[in-house]
Amino acid sequence: MVLFLHQESCNGCFCCCYFCADVHTEAVQAALAKYKERKMPMPSKRRSVLTHASVEAYTPPDTSSASEDEGSLQRPGRLASAPLQSRPSVEPWPDPAIQGSSTSSSASSTSSHPGGQPAATPSAAAALADPPSHRVENVLLVTKVVSGASVVWQPQTLGGPPWRPRQELFSLPVTGVPVNSRVSSKIQQLLNTLKRPKRPPLKEFFVDDFEELLEVQQPDPNQPKPEGSQMVVLRGEPLAEGSWPPSLLAALQQWGTTQPRAPCLTALDTAGKAVYTLTYGKLWSRSLKLAYTLLNKLTNKNEPLLKPGDRVALVFPNSDPVMFMVAFYGCLLAELVPVPIEVPLTRKDAGSQQVGFLLGSCGVSLALTTDACQKGLPKAQTGEVVTFKGWPPLTWLVIDGKHLTKPPKDWHPAMQDAGPQTAYIEYKTSKEGSTVGVAVSHVSLLAQCQALTQACGYSEGKGWGGSPSILNRLHVVSIPYALMKANPLSWIQKVCVYKAQAALVKSRDMHWSLLAQRGQRDVSLSSLRLLIVADGANPWSISSCDAFLNVFQAKGLRPEVICPCASSPEALTVAIRRPPDLGGPPPRRAVLSMSGLSHGVIRVDKLSVLTVQDVGQVMPGANVCVVKVEGTPHLCKTDEVGEICVDSSATATAYYGLLGITKNVFETVPVTAGGAPVSDRPFTRTGLLGFIGPDDLVFVVGKLDGLMVVGFRRHNADDVVATALAVEPMKFVYRGRIAVFSVTVLHDDRIVLVAEQRPDASEEDSFQWMSRVLQAIDSIHQVGVYCLALVPANTLPKAPLGGIHVSEAKQRFLEGMLHPCNVLMCPHACVTNLPKPRQKQPEVGPASMIVGNLVAGKRIAQASGRELSHLEDSEQARKFLFLPDVLQWRAHTTPEHPLFLLLNAKGTVTSTATCVQLHKKAERVAAALMEKARLSSGAHVALVYPPGVDLIAAFYGCLYCGCVPVTVRPPHPQNLATTLPTVKMIVEVSKSACVLTTQAIMRLLRSKEAAATVDARTWPTILDTDDIPKKKVASIFRPPPPSPDVLAYLDFSVSTTGILAGVKMSHAATSALCRSIKLQCELYPSRQIAICLDPYCGLGFALWCLCSVYSGHQSVLVPPPELETNVSLWLWAVSQYKARVTFCSYSVMEMCARGLGAQTAALRGVNLSCVRTCMVVAEERPRIALTQSFSKLFRDLGLPARAVSTTFGCRVNVAICLQGTAGPDPTTVYVDMRALRHDRVRLVERGSPHSLPLTESGKILPGVKVIIAHTETRGPLGDSHLGEIWVSSPHNATGYYTVYGEEGLHADHFSARLSFGDTQTVWARTGFLGFLRRTELTDASGERHDALYVVGSLDETLELRGMRYHPIDIETSTSVIRAHRSIAECAVFTWTNLLVVVVELDGLEQDALDLVALVTNVVLEEHHLVVGVVVIVDPGVIPINSRGEKQRMHLRDGFLADQLDPIYVAYNM
Repeated sequence: MVLFLHQESCNGCFCCCYFCADVHTEAVQAALAKYKERKMPMPSKRRSVLTHASVEAYTPPDTSSASEDEGSLQRPGRLASAPLQSRPSVEPWPDPAIQGSSTSSSASSTSSHPGGQPAATPSAAAALADPPSHRVENVLLVTKVVSGASVVWQPQTLGGPPWRPRQELFSLPVTGVPVNSRVSSKIQQLLNTLKRPKRPPLKEFFVDDFEELLEVQQPDPNQPKPEGSQMVVLRGEPLAEGSWPPSLLAALQQWGTTQPRAPCLTALDTAGKAVYTLTYGKLWSRSLKLAYTLLNKLTNKNEPLLKPGDRVALVFPNSDPVMFMVAFYGCLLAELVPVPIEVPLTRKDAGSQQVGFLLGSCGVSLALTTDACQKGLPKAQTGEVVTFKGWPPLTWLVIDGKHLTKPPKDWHPAMQDAGPQTAYIEYKTSKEGSTVGVAVSHVSLLAQCQALTQACGYSEGKGWGGSPSILNRLHVVSIPYALMKANPLSWIQKVCVYKAQAALVKSRDMHWSLLAQRGQRDVSLSSLRLLIVADGANPWSISSCDAFLNVFQAKGLRPEVICPCASSPEALTVAIRRPPDLGGPPPRRAVLSMSGLSHGVIRVDKLSVLTVQDVGQVMPGANVCVVKVEGTPHLCKTDEVGEICVDSSATATAYYGLLGITKNVFETVPVTAGGAPVSDRPFTRTGLLGFIGPDDLVFVVGKLDGLMVVGFRRHNADDVVATALAVEPMKFVYRGRIAVFSVTVLHDDRIVLVAEQRPDASEEDSFQWMSRVLQAIDSIHQVGVYCLALVPANTLPKAPLGGIHVSEAKQRFLEGMLHPCNVLMCPHACVTNLPKPRQKQPEVGPASMIVGNLVAGKRIAQASGRELSHLEDSEQARKFLFLPDVLQWRAHTTPEHPLFLLLNAKGTVTSTATCVQLHKKAERVAAALMEKARLSSGAHVALVYPPGVDLIAAFYGCLYCGCVPVTVRPPHPQNLATTLPTVKMIVEVSKSACVLTTQAIMRLLRSKEAAATVDARTWPTILDTDDIPKKKVASIFRPPPPSPDVLAYLDFSVSTTGILAGVKMSHAATSALCRSIKLQCELYPSRQIAICLDPYCGLGFALWCLCSVYSGHQSVLVPPPELETNVSLWLWAVSQYKARVTFCSYSVMEMCARGLGAQTAALRGVNLSCVRTCMVVAEERPRIALTQSFSKLFRDLGLPARAVSTTFGCRVNVAICLQGTAGPDPTTVYVDMRALRHDRVRLVERGSPHSLPLTESGKILPGVKVIIAHTETRGPLGDSHLGEIWVSSPHNATGYYTVYGEEGLHADHFSARLSFGDTQTVWARTGFLGFLRRTELTDASGERHDALYVVGSLDETLELRGMRYHPIDIETSTSVIRAHRSIAECAVFTWTNLLVVVVELDGLEQDALDLVALVTNVVLEEHHLVVGVVVIVDPGVIPINSRGEKQRMHLRDGFLADQLDPIYVAYNM
């Protein structure tokens, strides 16, 4: 009799066999001792995130989640591993001196292939066995144990060799970095610890045609290399000739008719009682019945539903082996091909979609199941079984007896001899998650049974389960997984009850029984002749075997009975250890160097060791060799690890329907070093990594599917798990629930470790455990872990039998769907193949620069707008020199001509201003300033008004009395704490003697709420202009004759780099600015333009307050805040007033695109066909994606395709470029983003890799000259060269009034001269990088048009790795913003050479930690930069100014002062 612990396919994975062995644990502890003093920076997490998971998520994992050591099993103290002396027959190899070094561990494995073989598929035969003797014996098979389920104990640690772990990875600086006092203590601590770990220096790096190649890693010349002789093919004993039946079905017929009462299979319930014993007679008759029903009673439109060779799905729970066996043999009798799969529990089972794909590709249309199972399947509303995601439509057939038809007496199945046709298909899931069907032929099935029968010495009635049991008329007792969970000793008890001679178990079952065996006296295992360890190929199974023998030797277990075996889906059983009575050599074990294994060689190492046991000899009738894993299958040397290949008639034959990979795997031809084939027969690759040891014993050290290749070294996922499990204390994670896999980032594998965290583990404890795991893996395996994540209990995807579905876990990680509760990333330590940092070349002198330009045939990059002198007579220009004069003149000549129209959110006109009304209002303000505030000319006056006509009137009132106005955005009533200090700062810095405002704002400034932020007594005189009396001024102020350079107004703005800068605008510059805009946009009194801009600074202020008075056109004013109430207001106003020209900001455009994009059809009556040009006012690189999407969205409303364009201005000149109504359309070019990092412009085709579209920022204004200068030498550059944009123009500002905190910049920014070439012209430096390019287009004067392309602000660029990065490139396009659907906005900045990425999370807080790895990955892939800190914040935290530009420096200050209230801050180590 055979006892069969219901195995999850023995090939499925190395499950749960890490019972962390003494030496390995000791090694890990010794390695960690070196790191004791290390303080690691804790990630910071908002409290709400700590409680985000549901209650269900925090229940301890269910029993199938493999954490039984926490559940029903009480751990009875520690167990010692069996000392080797207790097994005298075991000879350690290769070094007998190292005896106690068994490195093994028994907790769960994370094999990546959950899908092994269900229930007892005949390739349980694969791992099972069979042989002939002469008495009837009982064999007990323990039924299917879940993958990954395991209990782990920590063995007593023995004294071990001293450790010298590598210290480079986490070396600490002795002293910290000085940090600004505002930096929070947490960040200060981080600064002191977050130094880049020292790594081997980067090798030389090649630059080829602008391409940055990744660091080409060279193999270490000192790495161990194989030194042995070339191996020879290992030949198994010949398959004995004998009276074998012609097929397995013939054997079944023989026993079913001659020995009908002989027991075949006994099924147990969860209480351990035998519920049913299937006899050979019953199996034969019921299989016949099923075969007849399948062939004759199923029809489709009067045609038989099935024909021979069709595939049929078998869907049975592992607790029902009887019905499974009947279905399996019934299909074989009907010449159908069974495809066993697990019972789908929900529509979203992990891996279920891939199984459905396999069923579809196999053409499965019928599924067999039991009545009970069918009732448990999810149902649709019609009562039918639902169609699972990705599955083909299936007909479900229940095969319980009452549903089958008895065949007529004259009906006989077609019984043929075993041939090459497919017998059954077993599915296998690869580590990438794809599912393939492994086809096993009838002849292979029979040969497999014969080989197992011979190897295990079975004879009739004596042996162990699966198909060999049918061949040898064995009695199999199947122990279901549920019974093992309830009573881990059940299999041992059944061995005693049935006097079983063979048992098939997994190392986990042995371990469970160890934990539960205390107090069991009447247990005897003396009947066992074979204890076959199905997962003996797992290197970590050895300690379970040792510990089990140590305890049960006293209960009659003989040492030679333990027989590990190795199997795989492709090769079925590869090797099995034979007991000495069957002529097997004594067992051996090898003590191997983990470091050597990573290089693929066999070496002894007293430090990081892996102890493996042999899996016995090659199967009878098989030839075995070991070949190199990659490339041509050359034979390995004797001391080299490779993939084991088998040539045998007993292997599977193909991957169903996949000819290409079938040829690679099932038809491999191993060759010698000279290239000669070793055999004329093809070999089958097993997917097992190993070598051949002494006495021709096979040793397996891992699986190809668990292999991770990092650099040139190979690491096994199971080994990494074992090291993680050896890290004490293990109070924070579940032992059986750890997944290790690799992801490809920057062209190399990176190791990711994911574990389930216990709900009661504190943040700090878990984090410390994670840090220790990182250090241990680095020391033992000399490899860095890229990401370590902890997820809430029970949330990792489960394989059908409870283990971890690793490929699904990996998929979730890559898609940002893992939802971890703790993340630690170490890209600095792992990513060593970054391009070499750029070395700046020694300075090139100015002379060679200009010669270089001439030699290269490049003209100097200089361009100008139209000449002003030709365009307007000087008389009119002189008359319009002072804006107060212009307004007075208009008030007299066209008093009733409307200049301004202000709309509210409802679209109604709230106030208007004709020329005379504006003139009179301005006079009143001027009178109040002179009389009430007693100000003299030249005094500065702050205008604190909401956007409207009052602001314009106050501005001209100041000019009328010779005061200098300063427009200031009023504080926000709901946000006084942050907005009021800015108002106060501008008032102070501008030295304003008086504040003009409305009554409402004056009350706000003096309120109690405001007093909490700014003392009301510190304000200068505050005047409200709501009720000032009607008074005229005696005369309008005119500056003394020679000087139109007298100050007209101050323009204050906070730049994107966070600097408050006020520039001085003279009267001459003001009128020149208005004149240029008038000419460019063709503005006349008859025109109407719509403006939706903030009126406080830059071009927005000029368009709102100055241009209408100068040109006489009517401005329809739409205050941007009104769009928050009515998002369509601006577009409605453009349509209503038929504005040919309109201006807006990016924030307005974005608001319209987001708010109206889906409902353009609902905007009835809005017609934008009148628009000739819609200009976005900005001080940044044009946002092409936004302008293009805006154009497409509103094309249906008549918006002309080419209407949208951008403007460009900056502090030194508020309007350099502006598209206007004439001139060629803006052109777009594509530049290489990588060349841009090196300050080079390389034009590429659209769609090229790394291409970045740049569009020109409108046409250069009349009177404006632009040149591109080298940022360091200050010499002129050639066409299409990147440099700083310098501008010379009559409307340049005359200087900074003051830059808060920086006074020495005036000369540098406003009166710069070229270092050679035209050294006379005075230029202003814009602080923006860009280039000029001559196009094929012609402008109005007939000249070829020069296009100006703005790349970005020089102050904002990030200098990283010697290269210049523009934040917008990292934030948008293919980068961070698209990494995950929940990322709403993103901003980046640097801090102490670390790149900080702040992302706004527009989703659930539980998604926050998913973003950390995704953001790190995408920045590495796209930009070759390692992210130092990832900060996840709420929507709206990233500050944006009125033009829609991100205020990154404000954000940086908030981060350093710990004011962002982040959801999560991850410090990438």
